[in-house]
Amino acid sequence: MVHATRRDVIKGATAAAAATLGLTGGAGAQTYPGGLTIKIVVPFPPAGATDIVGRTISDALGQFWKTTTIVDNVPGAGANIGIDKVAKGPTDGTQLLIVPPNLTTNQFLYQKLTFNPETDIIPVSQVARLPNLLCVRKGLPIKTVADLIAYAKANPGKLNYASSGVGTTIHLSAEMFKKMAGVDIVHVPYRGSANALNDLIAGQVDLMFDNLPSIEPQARAGNVVGVAVTSATKSPLAPEYATVAEVLPGFDVHSWFGVGVRAGTPQTIIDKLEADVMAICRQDDVKKRLAGASIETIGSSAKEFREYVATERRRWGQLITDLKIKVD
Repeated sequence: MVHATRRDVIKGATAAAAATLGLTGGAGAQTYPGGLTIKIVVPFPPAGATDIVGRTISDALGQFWKTTTIVDNVPGAGANIGIDKVAKGPTDGTQLLIVPPNLTTNQFLYQKLTFNPETDIIPVSQVARLPNLLCVRKGLPIKTVADLIAYAKANPGKLNYASSGVGTTIHLSAEMFKKMAGVDIVHVPYRGSANALNDLIAGQVDLMFDNLPSIEPQARAGNVVGVAVTSATKSPLAPEYATVAEVLPGFDVHSWFGVGVRAGTPQTIIDKLEADVMAICRQDDVKKRLAGASIETIGSSAKEFREYVATERRRWGQLITDLKIKVD
């Protein structure tokens, strides 16, 4: 018979405790999502581009993981309410955020936020992007970007542009255009892009930068005149349009979307999320579903997404600060 010493007993107990901790603390991360219900927070109302991306990612992850995923639309305050919900939510990977560009702009637009956009949300993967499309109302003698710049310079302050609200990529696209082209065009903000687009079609406003899937059907139908996309290169989903960058080199604006989690989420869960989100973004059905809404699938690494977010934050922060743009 082998007699255990006191040291052996203590050593065995310590090992058992460590194993128990490994199971309770690490197994959840190792087997994530392990049948958990995953909530996908979309910080905008249903039906927009952010919601389309959110539902596509939710469905694909649900099938990939064979678990239940739920889209939770939490709109308001330029995405701040939805972002704040995730920033103050669980750290076990059961609540994900569809990250919008607002994560890089709102800290400069709003006097005070209830979360820190630089530290409270961890970027996991950029999943999709889409350019805006510059369109003008029918009746204007404008078919190209060069036409628009020439007309605006000949008629300073006489043209106006609609936007979906202060601080949106639709608004900032136009402000970036004005700055780079050196033109004076008056801003007419609306509550959402639908009303703005309706007034562009009716000829009540002169031009608008709007998300490609929202405005392109109207250009195709001849209700407005499509001029150019805001991406640096032609959009693979709408290659018939020129780019603003052909006339204004360096002009490159996208609406983009990613997946993020609350800071404090275990790295093992973040790594699992990164790998699986990248995997679903390679799936043909995901690409086809997003392409049907004129949205390009990306599927970047966490490192690439972090660097992209940092670059966007510097770029838009500089523009917003220089132009003193604020949301009341």
